[in-house]
Amino acid sequence: MAYDDGDARWRDDPATAPPARARRAEQNPFAADDYVDDPRPLLDEPDDEPGRYGGLAILTPSPRRPERDDHHGRGHLLAHLVCEAALLVAAAVVAALIYRRDPSLLSGDARQQLMVAVGGLGLLALAAGLSLRAGVVNLAVGPIALAAAIHVAEQGDRGIAIAGGGAVVAAAVGGLAMGALVAGLQVPGWAASLGVGFAAMTFVAQRDAPVTLQGGFEPTAHAVPVLAAVAGLTAVGGLLAAIPAVRRQLGRFRSSGDPAQRPGLIAGLVVVVALGVSSALAAAGGMLLASGAGEPVAPGTGIEWTGLAVGAALLGGVSAFGRRGGVVGTFLAVVLITLVLELVDRGRFASPFAVAAGALLLGLVVTRVVERFGRPWAVEPDDAEGDAPPRNPPPRDRVRDSWPVRFVGHGGRSRGAHGR
Repeated sequence: MAYDDGDARWRDDPATAPPARARRAEQNPFAADDYVDDPRPLLDEPDDEPGRYGGLAILTPSPRRPERDDHHGRGHLLAHLVCEAALLVAAAVVAALIYRRDPSLLSGDARQQLMVAVGGLGLLALAAGLSLRAGVVNLAVGPIALAAAIHVAEQGDRGIAIAGGGAVVAAAVGGLAMGALVAGLQVPGWAASLGVGFAAMTFVAQRDAPVTLQGGFEPTAHAVPVLAAVAGLTAVGGLLAAIPAVRRQLGRFRSSGDPAQRPGLIAGLVVVVALGVSSALAAAGGMLLASGAGEPVAPGTGIEWTGLAVGAALLGGVSAFGRRGGVVGTFLAVVLITLVLELVDRGRFASPFAVAAGALLLGLVVTRVVERFGRPWAVEPDDAEGDAPPRNPPPRDRVRDSWPVRFVGHGGRSRGAHGR
């Protein structure tokens, strides 16, 4: 009797039938333990290249898998170094133009005020850069800074420690609440920060005339320490963020898949802390800008300060997508923007809004350069962003250890690599 038909040989004596797995292995070698159906869904093959991978269909990766753009922990800072060198040259050129127009602008009291202005705008740019690196840009840095400046101008006679400390603490609490909103509801940082910014504008809008500075706080008398502190803070922050592990943790909120999917508790905590510190730095920067100018603080929106701060961060090499950034590029961009503001203010060439617009547009160009060249030049296929399928599929005997795949037969039945 021939036994050509599958299980027919076991119909006469079911007691002697081997297990179902062994019967399937005997009938079809490809149904062995190493090739069992995988219930996970398949990705559709591209319409224009059907069967490109020779019967292999790659499974969908986790949408929020942490990025691995630092191959073996080594990031390339060459793009950032080139941008920072260009910023240094540009700042030197603008300083030479200012000195040629009026040498007194770079000496004496004018130089002291210029240094304090660099320190104040540097804190704003540092606040914007921190939020950008965390993937939740804080658009409220300008309104917060203006509100803190007006508060210090009104309450300065009580002492800078009380007036300034109260402004910084209030800004930090508002930033923490904003971070809790962003992390808790998984919403974009720009939307939440706009709400906080409008709240700060409401506080400022209650004044209909410039507020004269009260008290005797004169940051120009400590211009050199202020400038050195801001420069050191920027450099230390840039060096810490250059460490791959720190950069990955700081940028965990950066979307790598579905932006509405929750990234986890650690990423949420990082966002809360980043927005709290960012808002506190913005308040401190506003106090320096108001006190160093020595003029009454005029009510407004503060949106131009937001544009200058975010533009300086982008121009300094911080990516608009988050996570990536240079070392001292933000500080050099602040120096350049402050010198340009001084030049256009003396020559009446343009307004701060025009300077902010130029910094933002050039900063977007820098972002494209950083994203293109600021990553490793050679990565493995499974380390590449986007998880693109390998150009050449792995050998058949290594499939189970390297890629979760399913073999699609001509009869429409699929057999997976991990066995049922």
